[in-house]
Amino acid sequence: MDVINIKDKNAGLEVKHQPRLFFYGSKTSPFLAPRAVFVCGEKLLVSDTAQNRIFIFNGLPKENFAEPALVIGQINVTNTQRNAGIETNAQTLLYPSGLWTDGKILVVADAWNHRVLIWTTFPTQNNQAADIVIGQNNMTSNQPNQQNVGSAASANSLYWPYGVCSDGKQLWIADTGNRRVLYFKTMPTTNGQAADKVIGQDNFNEKDYHHENAVWPYSVKVSANGQLAITDTQYFRTLIWHDTEDAFTQKAHLIIGQKEFADNGQNQYRLRPTNQTMSWCYDSCFHKNGIFIADTGNSRVLQFNTLPQHNNAEANDLYGNIHFEAIGEHLETGIFNHPRLYWPFSIHCQNNQLFVADTGNHRIAIYELA
Repeated sequence: MDVINIKDKNAGLEVKHQPRLFFYGSKTSPFLAPRAVFVCGEKLLVSDTAQNRIFIFNGLPKENFAEPALVIGQINVTNTQRNAGIETNAQTLLYPSGLWTDGKILVVADAWNHRVLIWTTFPTQNNQAADIVIGQNNMTSNQPNQQNVGSAASANSLYWPYGVCSDGKQLWIADTGNRRVLYFKTMPTTNGQAADKVIGQDNFNEKDYHHENAVWPYSVKVSANGQLAITDTQYFRTLIWHDTEDAFTQKAHLIIGQKEFADNGQNQYRLRPTNQTMSWCYDSCFHKNGIFIADTGNSRVLQFNTLPQHNNAEANDLYGNIHFEAIGEHLETGIFNHPRLYWPFSIHCQNNQLFVADTGNHRIAIYELA
């Protein structure tokens, strides 16, 4: 595939890593601001967030456009209405975000319906209804914390859940609006099931914030080695625990993007980013012994070859931008196959490939990793 090499007017340098492919979804109804991507084997799943649907592709894309095998949240591939233009039910979605699947179970963060939906068997037909709902007591309710914006949180309520993560047995939910992460020791099997533990609050009813906890936890990820990462958007940082069990009782072992817990400067109050700073970061992804972070506001993905052992570590590499000091918000957008990212919200690694939901450019970027 031919990819345009565009030079930064100031730096005179080219984008370092060229993608294998930019994927725009269905040619008849392409992506609009997709906020999540997930890959399991040969299945590619995309939260086409602004169009209130999930696209499922059988086979990794080889061209810029392809029709999905399935669409979830709408009756067909061209429909895009909020909650499918009807009342909330087990088939509808409103601003879907985080995804997880092992090819058997599907979990979707249905963020603006303030719930997480679970398909106990992987969907096989368009608009298939979910089997289990978390955050609400039934499939037709969709209020924050089950009542309204001002309601107290509880062990079985959610408020803007944007991220989900699982190992097929346990489940973690980034309950973003309640400033916490909920933990279920087994995959929920009943509607409205209560969480077993909470990360970021002293109890299930609190939703205030403290700088030692994630202030706006948009994403939660767990590595194969049991490490935990919470991407804290409003404090421009990612919090890391070396052991998930420690997250229930201790503050994070280290911070990426800031020097201290009380620090909350966008790009650490610098006029330009560096290889240590972040701006409106939204996701992370463990890979081998390291981690990738979606540094969304800087329109780049940062790579740390090994998991840092101290605060404010320097990234080893970046994807989607010119260099570490390049400002990402001043890109010329709308160019087909433009090689620079614009507001990447979600990242996923499988084998030696990096998948990026390049939200501002309405596409998925796929990179081959060394």
